[in-house]
Parts: sequence; C-alpha cells; structure tokens
Amino acid sequence: MAAPLSDQEKRKQISVRGIAGLGDVQGIKRSFNQHLHYTVVKDRNVATPRDYYLALAHTVRDYLVGRWIRTQQYYYEKDPKRVYYLSLEFYMGRTLQNTMINLGLQNACDEALYQLGLDIEELEEIEEDAGLGNGGLGRLAACFLDSMATLGLAAYGYGIRYEFGIFNQTIRRGWQEEEADDWLRYGNPWEKARPEYMLPVHYYGRVENTENGVKWVDTQVVLAMPYDTPVPGYHNNTVNTMRLWSAKAPQDFKLHNFNVGDYIEAVLDRNMAENITRVLYPNDNFFEGKELRLKQEYFVVAATLQDIIRRFKSPKFGCRDCLRTSFESFPDKVAIQLNDTHPALAIPELMRILVDVEHLDWDKAWDVTRRTCAYTNHTVLPEALERWPVFMFEKLLPRHLSLIYEINQRHLDRIAALFPGDTGRLRRMSLIEEGDPKRINMAHLCVVGSHAVNGVAQIHSELVRTTVFKDFWDVEPDKFQNKTNGVTPRRWLRLCNPGLYDVIAERIGDDFLTDLQQLRGILQYVDDDAFIRDVARVKQENKLKLASFLQQQSHVTLNPDSIFDVQVKRIHEYKRQLLSCLHAVMLYNRIKLDPSGDFVPRTVMIGGKAAPGYHVAKMIIKLITSVGEVINNDPAVGDRLKVVFLENYRVSLAERVIPAADLSEQISLAGTEASGTGNMKFMLNGALTIGTLDGATVEMAEEAGLNNLFIFGMKLADVRDLDRKGYNAREFYERLPELRRAVDQIRDGFFSPAEPGLFRDLVEQLLSHDRFKVFADFEDYVRCQDRVGKLYQDPKEWTKMVIRNIAAAGKFSSDRTIADYARDIWGVQLSDVKIPPPNEPLFEAQN
Repeated sequence: MAAPLSDQEKRKQISVRGIAGLGDVQGIKRSFNQHLHYTVVKDRNVATPRDYYLALAHTVRDYLVGRWIRTQQYYYEKDPKRVYYLSLEFYMGRTLQNTMINLGLQNACDEALYQLGLDIEELEEIEEDAGLGNGGLGRLAACFLDSMATLGLAAYGYGIRYEFGIFNQTIRRGWQEEEADDWLRYGNPWEKARPEYMLPVHYYGRVENTENGVKWVDTQVVLAMPYDTPVPGYHNNTVNTMRLWSAKAPQDFKLHNFNVGDYIEAVLDRNMAENITRVLYPNDNFFEGKELRLKQEYFVVAATLQDIIRRFKSPKFGCRDCLRTSFESFPDKVAIQLNDTHPALAIPELMRILVDVEHLDWDKAWDVTRRTCAYTNHTVLPEALERWPVFMFEKLLPRHLSLIYEINQRHLDRIAALFPGDTGRLRRMSLIEEGDPKRINMAHLCVVGSHAVNGVAQIHSELVRTTVFKDFWDVEPDKFQNKTNGVTPRRWLRLCNPGLYDVIAERIGDDFLTDLQQLRGILQYVDDDAFIRDVARVKQENKLKLASFLQQQSHVTLNPDSIFDVQVKRIHEYKRQLLSCLHAVMLYNRIKLDPSGDFVPRTVMIGGKAAPGYHVAKMIIKLITSVGEVINNDPAVGDRLKVVFLENYRVSLAERVIPAADLSEQISLAGTEASGTGNMKFMLNGALTIGTLDGATVEMAEEAGLNNLFIFGMKLADVRDLDRKGYNAREFYERLPELRRAVDQIRDGFFSPAEPGLFRDLVEQLLSHDRFKVFADFEDYVRCQDRVGKLYQDPKEWTKMVIRNIAAAGKFSSDRTIADYARDIWGVQLSDVKIPPPNEPLFEAQN
C-alpha cells in the first residue's frame, strides 16, 4: 500500500502550473473547441455567434485563472498592505478585448479565430457592457482598478452586483425613454460566485445596553453573496479582484411568520431582501434619499468590512484560523478609500465592529478608523451631497445613528474648545443638520472620520478647501489634498484606437502604455510630414468607421470631411449642452442667411443619458433632437451642418466616438465640473479641446500650453464677480442679435411647430433663473468656435496642434493618479516586481 501523500505533495498535484499555456494559436484553438463542446455544449453545426463569444470568453478566462490564483498566493505570502476601493459604481464596459490586450493574447486569439473561420470583432460586439455605473465616477473606479493591477498593488474593488445596470436609453419621437438593462440575461462568463464567503448583513432591530456593552438585537438579516471578477494588470501577470455583492434571502427568511397555507406568499416575500441589489440608482450628481438606496449603501459596507477583517485576521493562504488578534496594526495593513460619500457608512460600521464586537475602547477604535479611511470628494454641487433623514437611520440602522451622534458630540466638543463661543461654526460643522426633518450630512461624516480628503483636480480641490469644507480645512489643513483624475491608456488608446497606438509605437516604442509621460517623445516629430500624414490618416479612418456605424445604427448620413464636434457626458444643466445647441442653431441661421457662403462643414454630436426624474435634462434632449430634425432635413443646408443625438451613450459607444472626434466640448461653467475624464480621453485620442478653465481642463491647458486648446469664457474669479454684481441673462439676450434670434426661434416653436410652446419654460429658465449662466459665455464661445473653423481649414496646422495635445496627455494616466494615492494617502510602496507566469515556480528562492 502506498504511503499517504504529504501536504506539499498534495499541493503539487493540484498546482496551477502547466494548466494555462502561454497563448499559442494552436492552444487557443484547442481550448476554444473544448469550451464550445464542454462548456457551451454545442457543436459547429448548431452554434450561434453568442455561443462562439462564450467559448472565446471562457478560453481567454482560462489564461487569467492561473495568474489570478497566483496573485492571491503571492499576496498571502508577502502580506503587503492591502488597498480596498469602496464604490457603489464600477462602470466596467466590456471585458473580453481588454483582457486579451492586458494578457498579450490579442494577436494569437485573432489569428486562432481567423483560422477557425470566425471574425473576432463580430464576437466582441456580442458582449454586453457591464454598465454598473452612471458616468464619470463609476468609469473612474474602473480605470483605477486597471491601474492598481498594472502597478502591482494588492488592491480590491468592492461594490454591488446590480441585476440591472444603468438603463438603456432609447429616443422615441425625440424623447428619452428608459428600458431596463438586463445585462445578465445570457450569463456573465467573467464572474465567479463565491458562496463559501457569503456574509450576513443586519437591518432594523433595536439597541440594548448590556453588561457586556452595547448590542444591536432583533435585526432582520440579508445575506451578501460575493461574485468575483478578475482584473488583469498590463503584461505583469498580476490579476486583482473586483468583488461585487448580491443580496440573497436567508433560508428561513420570514417563513416562521406565516401559516402553512401562506407558504407561497412567504417564499415570494424573499424578493424583498433580494431587491436590495436589483437596480442601480440612475442619478448622477443628484442626491435622491430613498430607503432602498440607504440599504444598498449599508449593504456593500457591512459585507465588505467583514471580508476585510476576515482577511486581516487570517493572512495565510487558505487559512481560516485567526492569526492576528490585535487591531494595533490594522491601519498598517488596510487602506479603505471611500469613492464619494456613498460608502460613508464604512466609518460608523468599522466603529461598531471595533467597539461592540472587538471591544476596543472608543479612543483606540476612533484612531484605527481614522487612520484606515480616506475620502474622495467628487462634486461641489450642493444638490449632489448626501443628507440622510435621521428618522430613516432610526428605523433602519439604529446602532449607527447612536454611533454618529457620539462621533458628532466628540467632534463638536473639540471644535468648541478650539473656537469658544463660535456657535455659527458649530452649526456649520455639525454632522447633524437641524431642521424638519433632521438630517445627517454624510460628507461631514467622511471628513471627520478620514485621515485624508481629496478633490479630483487642482481647481476642484481648491474649491473643496475654500468653500465646501472651509471650516474643516481651518482646523486640519494637512488633511486636504488634490489627486487629479486620470484614465487608463490601455483601454482609452490601445484598445479603442489601435491605429493611433501603432503610429505612436512605431516612433517611440510601446513602453509609453505604462509610462504615459513618454508621449512627450512624439514632439520631435511635430514637423515631420510623414508623422503628420499618419496621424491625420488614422483620424480620418476613425471618422469613416464611426460614420458607417451610425449609418447602420441610426440611418444618419454624416459628412466625414466635416468637423466632428462632440459633447458626450451625462445630460445636466451644469454641463451646458444648451450652449452647444444654441451654437448649432446660430450656425444654421448663418447658412440660411447666406446659402452660397463658404462655411466649414460641421457635425455636432451630443450624447448622454438624463436621470429619469430630471425633467429639465429630458427637455434638453428633446430640444437637441428637435433642432437636429429641422437642420438635418433642410436641403439648403445639405451636408454643411448636421446635429446628431448619440443614443444610449455607454462605454462601448465611447470607444467608437472618442477616437473619431475632432473637437471635444468641455464647456461647463467655471467652478462646477469637479474634474472630468472624458476631456482626457479626447486629448489622448487626438481631439482638440474647446473648453472653459474648469475641472482638469485647467491642467490640460497647463500641460499643452493655452495656445494649443480653444479656451473661452469666464474664469472662476469672473463667475464670482458676476454673482456679486448679479447675473442678468436678459442683458446678453438684448445685446447679442444672433443669440436673441436663436432663443426666439426655440421659444416660439420654430423647432417644434406641432407644439409651439414646448420649449417656452426652458427658455424662461435661461432668461430668468439660470444658475449656470449660459448666455454670459455665449459670445466668447462663438468667437472661439470661429477660430476652430478657421484652423480646421489648414489640415497641417490642425494636426500639429493635435500632436502637441497627445504629447501633453502623459499626466492624465490613471497610473499616475494611483501612484499619487499610494504614496500620499495609502502609504503603500509601488513595486515593479512581476509575478511569475503560471508555468514558472512562484517562489524560486524558497524551492
């Protein structure tokens, strides 16, 4: 009889080494056919394109899995400080192509499928976008995950696995209509359910003071089921994890409350628990205080903190034993980043665990909590800041309410000691806002409970310090920082614009993908005719591809020689899509007044979703589509001007639109856009920016030089001066004939002849109470647009400016942003150590 195997021999038998190959074409074809047969259970006679997509996705995932397990083994062996990025949104888009690029598999997969008689691009189009975010905040989180993996940080993204992501937008008769985004309808090959790590989350109940401390009792329990998605770094064999939680009813959920005859009703009632993760709230920069949203925010925080503490206590791979019992080292091993105020409940929840469960005294628990948590602010708009009614907490999270009151009392005692008799300051700095109803200011909770607070662009961080949190800055100035946002160049150049990537890599090599500052190297070619021709050719090819796509999708015929003038982002008054729309009307009027005039052809493209309950934003969409309807069907205009609304703007559409854009519209009122990341994507892809000095556009102008962007409009100081003086829109309306004519046409039904009064309220708002001062910047905007048209007539000079912009985009890599967070906030050392691939030993030295 053979001797029993040792633990080491057992581990060797189930080692991942040798399972995943290195991406040769034959291996990919073999794996593809196996997955078609064994995973999808089809053969080539009956397989559909979706079956082929699934077979390819599982094939590519196979190459991830060994690296994914390897990475976790490596982290457990090295026990580094771990970073936990908590976000209610992760706007990931599609996964297949990004994974192939980061693993270096794209060419091999392309060739393998070609040999199998399949078109890889067709299969990529079948994948649903993972639209688990509204816009910039969620897409930033996705870029950050990519950069954290590429930089080799031991990092985890934690969020919610919404069954329905951001709604699909359809335009019917010019109006936005919403349809549910059933993105999981056909399954998701990229996720792995982890029922063994399912965790309880408590709601409701009451608070009891006992001899052993405070207890939260008689609660209702919902289970949090984790689903893990691999996040591969670029060519470094690191594969991090995004863990998204899904709500499940416990087996005994409420069944004891029903008689036997009510069994069916009892089972149906389980839906009440599972509704928590059913749908993403579709609001961007607008706070909507619904109990379900508060449940979602607590759900992700409660499950995540249990997971974090489990990993902290059991730092050995596969070990469930508690090896760390002291929380002294917790902030040295754990960094929690709160992406806006949505995960703010992490602060009282960590306090609850440390005080009630782990029995730390208050001061020690508070020290641990503050040193662990950091907060990113994403907006200065007052309507976007979360303020939850106290009565809602009292009912749903009674223990957390008592903790927040205690945090607030100690905080106010400290402020009162620093500023004796200053009751105004106490009122302004309180976590609890008096009124009917009383509310909890979640941003104040985040600032008080974190060791670092950052804005997301220099101008925004300055506003955070001097306006939004000025009182807090007075007390703790060192806490406040700036971390200018960035985008991942892997998705936003290599993936979406391979032609431009190739042209650049030909000249300066391809190392710039992980060190974007190397783009400065193309400046030496700014006067090189061949390089200028290549850059211009790629842009034209991208424009032709987009024109062909829109012709198929929307039956809109575009003039590819026109300026592609693009504004894509959420529809919101502060982003001022109305300014672009008014300019289009003005251009239309100029053509009508001089039909034989020499006009630079222009295609105005505006895209984005309006929150379903945001009436003004929906009216803006209706106005854009109505203006387009008139202009696009006027034979006197022809192809000199088109206005197109891009339906259902999302990550996969952005990947087509951004590389094709000539002009990027970043036209918010100075002091209202926190940062923007679309502006960076356009710059990187060779679009010139027309914009105000707002958000990160300020820094883009610093990097490229003011003369290489089309900057117009009021600066922040001008806006403040106008506020002091009093903004009177009618002054501009009376003084500017082209503006007046355009406004009158909109108001009097020229663009809505069937409903002449349709846009009257919208015009009245612009004239009487426009917070975002559209008319004040109109004249300078038109002047600036005229300069755009003039430069576009000189293709060589236009392309030279494009090259200077691309060269200056290096600062706006999310790799740089994450390196700044790691150094200044998380206290994590960056390392360029590469984890060995699965076919090599993991720890050479130990073996």
